[in-house]
Amino acid sequence: MPHPQSTAGPVTVFVCMTCRHADDAAEAQPRAGARLAATLTSLEGVEVREVECLANCKRGPSVAMARPGGWSYVFGNLAPTDGAAVMEGAQLLARSADGLMPWRGRPEPLKRGLIARIPPLPGASA
Repeated sequence: MPHPQSTAGPVTVFVCMTCRHADDAAEAQPRAGARLAATLTSLEGVEVREVECLANCKRGPSVAMARPGGWSYVFGNLAPTDGAAVMEGAQLLARSADGLMPWRGRPEPLKRGLIARIPPLPGASA
């Protein structure tokens, strides 16, 4: 089935601030998700938003990426140091002509950490 064509558009990266990392002590502060968020900076075409919980607790730190009219993605098992990979993936999604993040060129943490790929909402346009 062909994918609907869309034009490149802005991407929002949602980063879970409450995520822990498997190596963190239970009382570790700031939590791994907050440490990951601190490495992310909004770029042209990419906005970063901090959120309370993405409900992917056993596989944190987690981020979600969404683009109007495009596919949305959830990634987990990230490290607090994977900020550059997250931003690189967001830029790939922002530049995508078909609303899909290409596998080729995707940073390794986003290849092995893919949790879900969610199709655009019906009627959504770029």
